[in-house]
Amino acid sequence: MDFDFTPEQIAMRKHMREFAERNIAPVAQKNDRDCKFDWDVAKKIFAEGFLGCPVPEKYGGLGMDYIAYGLMTEEVNRVCSSTRTLFSVQTSLVALTILKWGTEEQKQFYLPKMCSGEFLGCYGLTEPEAGSDAGNQQTRAVKDGSDYILSGQKTWISCGTIAHYALIFATVDPSLGHKGITCFIVDTKSKGFTAQSIHGKLGLRASDTASLFLDEVRVPAANMLGQVGEGFKVAMSALDNGRFSVAAGAVGVVQGCIDACTKYAMQRHTFGKPIGEHQQVQAMIADMVVDAEAGRLLYLRAAHLKNKGVRNTLETSLAKLFCGEAANKAGHNAVQIFGGYGFSDEYPVERFFRDAKVLNIYEGTREIQKLIIAQDALGIRSANGAPSATKTPVGV
Repeated sequence: MDFDFTPEQIAMRKHMREFAERNIAPVAQKNDRDCKFDWDVAKKIFAEGFLGCPVPEKYGGLGMDYIAYGLMTEEVNRVCSSTRTLFSVQTSLVALTILKWGTEEQKQFYLPKMCSGEFLGCYGLTEPEAGSDAGNQQTRAVKDGSDYILSGQKTWISCGTIAHYALIFATVDPSLGHKGITCFIVDTKSKGFTAQSIHGKLGLRASDTASLFLDEVRVPAANMLGQVGEGFKVAMSALDNGRFSVAAGAVGVVQGCIDACTKYAMQRHTFGKPIGEHQQVQAMIADMVVDAEAGRLLYLRAAHLKNKGVRNTLETSLAKLFCGEAANKAGHNAVQIFGGYGFSDEYPVERFFRDAKVLNIYEGTREIQKLIIAQDALGIRSANGAPSATKTPVGV
C-alpha cells in the first residue's frame, strides 16, 4: 500500500473540505435543532457530482477510487453526520449495489440519475423483526405473471421519505431462510407503497429516517436486482460498502472533535492558564489524535483492497468497529473538555456526541462486527471466504 495520496485524491479531499466548511457547517447546528433535511445543501451536493465519486464515468460518476471516496466522506462527517448519511445511503448502499449486481440496462437507467441526484435511493433491509438477524425477512414477494407482489414493512430506513427508488429485500419462500431472499428496485410512487417519517431521534436529526409500508406493491420482474434467492448476497455486499463509509465518517467525527477541542482548549482559561495546558485535557486530546490516525489507516486499508477488487468484509468490519468506538469516545471526551458548554448546542460537540452513538448500531452493530472478527480469528467462519487477510501482510 502506498501511503502517499495521489494529486486527484488530495484535490478531492481539499475540495470537499472547502465545500463542507462553506455550505454544510454554517447550517448544521440549525438543521439539527430543527430536525430538518436541508434540500438547499442537498442540491449543492448534487450539482458538484459528489454522489457519484466512486461510480465509473460511463455511468455518470466521477470515476474516482475508494480512497478518494473515503477521504471525501470523512470531510463531510467532520462537520455533519446527518449530511454524511446521504452519501452513505445514496452512494454506498444503493448506487454501488446497482453497479455490482445490476443488468446493463439497470445501470444505464439508474446510475447517471443517482449520481446527479435526480433519483434518490434508500436501502430497505431492516424490519421490526429483522435487524441484526437480516436473514429473517418477513416481507413477502409473490410471483404473479411477469410481476412480483410485495407486502411487508421496513423500519429505520435512512432517506426513506425522500427516495424515488428503494432497494427492497423480500423472501420468495420463507422455508428457504436466507436463500429465499430476493432484492427488488421499487418505485416509491407505486400503488401500495407508503413512507412514514420517524421523529425523536437521539442523533442524525437532520437526516431523513422512515418506516416503509408495502401493501401488495406490484413490481416488474425486470426490476429484480440479481437473481431469485441472491438477495442476501446482495445485501451483505452492500453492507461492505455501507460500513466502509460509516467507518470513514466516524473518523470525521473524531477529527471534528479534535478541531473543536484544540481551539477551545487554548481559549478557555482555568487556574490562570488555558485548559489545554492541563495534563488531563491533553490526555483526552492525545487519545483523539491517536484514534483518528489509527482509524484512518484502517479505513484506508479497506479502501486499498476495494480498489484492487479484493473482498474486504473483514477489513471493513475492523474499520467500522474501531472507528465507531473511537467516535463515541471522542464525543464523550469532547463534551468533558467543553464542560458546561459541552452540554449545550452552542457548540457542535454535543451533536458529535449524540450522532456518534448510531455508528455502533446501524449497518451492523458493534456486536455483529465483533462476531465477524472473532469467528474469522477462531477459524469458525472466514469473513472474506478465504484465509484471513490479517494473517498475511496487505499486498503480499
